[in-house]
Amino acid sequence: MKNHQITIFDLARELNISKSTVSRVLTGHPNVHPDTRKRVLDLAEKLDYQRNMIAIQLATQQSRTIGIIIPEILSSYFPYVIAAIQEEARNEGYNVIISQSNESYETEVTNAKVMLDNRVDGVIVSITKETLNFDHLKVFQKKGIPIVFFNRVCNEMVVPKVIVDDYEGAFGAVEHLILSGRKRIAHLSGPSSLAISVKRLNGYLAALKKHNIPADPELIISYDFSKEKIAIYVNHLINLKNPPDAIFAINDPTAIDTIQIIKKNGLRVPEDIAVVGFSDDYVSALIEPPLTTVAQPVREIGITAAQLLFDQIKKDSSQWKTPVKVLKTKLIIRKSS
Repeated sequence: MKNHQITIFDLARELNISKSTVSRVLTGHPNVHPDTRKRVLDLAEKLDYQRNMIAIQLATQQSRTIGIIIPEILSSYFPYVIAAIQEEARNEGYNVIISQSNESYETEVTNAKVMLDNRVDGVIVSITKETLNFDHLKVFQKKGIPIVFFNRVCNEMVVPKVIVDDYEGAFGAVEHLILSGRKRIAHLSGPSSLAISVKRLNGYLAALKKHNIPADPELIISYDFSKEKIAIYVNHLINLKNPPDAIFAINDPTAIDTIQIIKKNGLRVPEDIAVVGFSDDYVSALIEPPLTTVAQPVREIGITAAQLLFDQIKKDSSQWKTPVKVLKTKLIIRKSS
């Protein structure tokens, strides 16, 4: 029996039971006697039985696999969300295929095709900074495959989404700086193609307006998340005739680099320039000074996205709902402000 790939027929013959009984055990069917279940599982482990996933997919029309497409894995945000999604998937008896697009639209298109080729039962997506065309993601809808967006979402697709209140989070961060005595607050914003960039910029502007501080276009810089450009823009701000006394960054990686550049210029954080980020990246509490930031409930984001996906997988497409879950952020005040 060990000279070929073990099948359910081998297990059934060895145990002198029907192959349908073995199949019910291996697929987790509840209607099997506990003793029989134990015998099947023990023998399967002993003989290193591997399930024939192709046969299972053909028989059940399900792969028991979901896909996750994310733009990057350099920050801790996406890995934490992925971990929560995987936990929910495991509880549902599903495997997970993970792909990261490296902020490339073309790679994201390829990743979506890989998910389709692997016949995933559903997909959870956060788009790249370059993604303006969503045809490759609309294919899932056309094929009746559930799709859920989180963080960076496609507003033109009516599907479930999980986001945080980016506007309110940015508003609170900038108001904190204002109440700390800062009057010249710069904003390193993200690409205008991303809704999170627009919402955080609007929150920044709203906080200034509330406190009667005119918005200075000279202090607002939109950039494409390229690490090398952060130094260019921060040095530009520092060397203005009337430099900022605070910088609100689109995310923590940007804020962390900003702190390092400010210090290299011989300035102090927060005495000369305060810095606030967004997302509460793992490293933000470890740098010197520790970064004030807007924390996102990353575990809740992952769990909620997974639950929305599995809710669709378990239902006929005619019963699908398209909620947009907006989760709250929390300002974490540390020594950078």
